[in-house]
Amino acid sequence: MKLSTFVELGKYIKGSISDMNLKIDRVIDDYPYELLLLADETVEGIHKYLYDSEVYVAGYPGEENPIAVFCLYPAGQDTIEIKNIAIAEAYQSKGVGAYLIDRIVEIVKQKGCRELIVGTADCGVRQIRFYEKNGFAKYAVKTNFFLEIYDKPIYENGIMLKDMVMLKKHLV
Repeated sequence: MKLSTFVELGKYIKGSISDMNLKIDRVIDDYPYELLLLADETVEGIHKYLYDSEVYVAGYPGEENPIAVFCLYPAGQDTIEIKNIAIAEAYQSKGVGAYLIDRIVEIVKQKGCRELIVGTADCGVRQIRFYEKNGFAKYAVKTNFFLEIYDKPIYENGIMLKDMVMLKKHLV
């Protein structure tokens, strides 16, 4: 079952992609693991939050395969956590991520929540910069998060992941 929304993407796109419509669907099964695994290392890790999250995919009308996915997890009475947000490599750095953050903010506000949080590896400089450019601010560090959660060490850009940086965006 999918719930659809169409929106103009033109103001978000940079580079070679021009104005287009992006379709957002909430999915309750048939999850796009190939996309989810871009942001999380293992299927087992994904399953720790997937079934308690609202999962959305983004794609182009008329296209079968989504280009992005995000999972919204209830993290408290007034807080939603982005547990996973991933964009197919061919569409990264083209404004799709900024568009998705704006859409996530709309969804979270409709739920009456006041905070949106997200966590990323402390060595994920590009990801941290992305979230900060989109209105998030660092508020905590989960020490040894990746060492305690995953059975095997995880590496990003040759650096072993250890701590998770938590970022927060206040919604007014």
